[in-house]
Amino acid sequence: MINHPRCGLAGSGPRRRTAHTSGACTFVGRSPTQRGGRTTVVPSGGGGASRLGPWCSPVQGAWSRVVLSKALDGRTPSWPPPTALRAVHDLFVAGEVDSTYLDSTSIRPVVAESWRRSLAKGVDPDGEGAESSDATLRLARMRDAHPLASALPVIRRLLVDDARDSGVVVAITAADGTLLWVEGDPEALRKAESMNFVPGADWSERRVGTNAPGTALALDRELQIRSSEHFSRVAQRWSCTAAPVHDPGTGDLLGAIDLTGGVEVASAQALALVRATAVAVENHLALLRLSRPAAAVADPVGARLRVLGAGRPRWQAADERGNRRSSSLTPRHADILVLLSQHPEGLSADHLAMMLDDKDLDVVTVRAEMSRLRRVIKPVVVGSRPYRLLEPVVSDVSQVFDELRSGRVGAALDVYTGALLPQSMSPAVARLRTELSTSLRTAVIATGDLAVLRRWLDLPEGRDDRDGWRLLHDGAGAGSVGQARARGHLAGLDMDLA
Repeated sequence: MINHPRCGLAGSGPRRRTAHTSGACTFVGRSPTQRGGRTTVVPSGGGGASRLGPWCSPVQGAWSRVVLSKALDGRTPSWPPPTALRAVHDLFVAGEVDSTYLDSTSIRPVVAESWRRSLAKGVDPDGEGAESSDATLRLARMRDAHPLASALPVIRRLLVDDARDSGVVVAITAADGTLLWVEGDPEALRKAESMNFVPGADWSERRVGTNAPGTALALDRELQIRSSEHFSRVAQRWSCTAAPVHDPGTGDLLGAIDLTGGVEVASAQALALVRATAVAVENHLALLRLSRPAAAVADPVGARLRVLGAGRPRWQAADERGNRRSSSLTPRHADILVLLSQHPEGLSADHLAMMLDDKDLDVVTVRAEMSRLRRVIKPVVVGSRPYRLLEPVVSDVSQVFDELRSGRVGAALDVYTGALLPQSMSPAVARLRTELSTSLRTAVIATGDLAVLRRWLDLPEGRDDRDGWRLLHDGAGAGSVGQARARGHLAGLDMDLA
């Protein structure tokens, strides 16, 4: 084992690069042994009210609160010292240790993986925080149309009402990481503005790096991020806990609920409270759906295919009872459904094999995959000879193309969350991926709208778009933040070519 010359982190030789030999860093050891805990339920009423602290929530006229002291049961992390985390973070973002070196520290794996993704996506750890949308009208429309708008009274009663004097901020995000509502303690809200934690700001992981709401959305799981675990230094004064919220009918990711504040926000109690609020919101949405007339909730769209972006491809369809269900797809099944959805006339087994793999994929293998696929997407029927979808299927790929054909570039960007099946090795999928990305980029440039251009440049494909960044630089006002950002990004691209 070799200790890093500055921080003393233990790790094997191949896991670190040649590093500096001066200065000192705080040693990060392994996580301490975790111990069990217990759950205490404080009954509603006056008896235990004085012990409850912030976020006591009135439920149906009575004060109730579950205080969870199960802080070290294996689910709640034990935290390395903030100074030690900052030391490792400094080395990592400076390139003085490679990404595998993080595995030899006590940094939680979920945080280490998020740091790696953040660095790979070009997130600036010294940036001023998230960017806000320039369009106030767009934010208003997003709020009006968002399913979580109907659940605001539930969230406010459970979280916001008792966070006003607690130093805590409550945020509700859309699925893309946009902050829709940010409420809570007035003083905390004022401080949060310094890192642009405000309505309309994009707090997705791809934009600002590791943070609870953005990373919870990226992973589709509840998450706590404490102080120096944030990738962006401007956020390292804060801790946060977030949980995703899903559509109870389709399983679609709707957004996330987040608590941001001091270290107490990264506690087991906060996690239990946010988790319970997310469940309450999903139950509210389910009851709302049941209370509406059938015609109001009938889905005019058939099966749906979601294959854009870095997340797992998903299939959504109604079962025999009319309830929509969502399931993840294997990479091969996703490839097949993309190709069949783009070829309604059908594809022979030989043709499909060639489109899936240019290395002579066995037709028998294709037939076996089709047999398995039929069971996954049932009751939607796949015809044979040729293979074809016998019911309408709407994919996010077709939605982007439809919006572009109608000249609605902004709407196309709303749907386009990233490249088509970025990990797919299918030559036909790769061609379609390039066609879709190029068509969208061309349409974005043709608008001449800098706000639309910025949305494209914030996508993974846009980060290396030198011409696009040059257009932003030349079009932004002299001395503006937009021009400064573009100049800095272009300088980084120049360094990559050096």
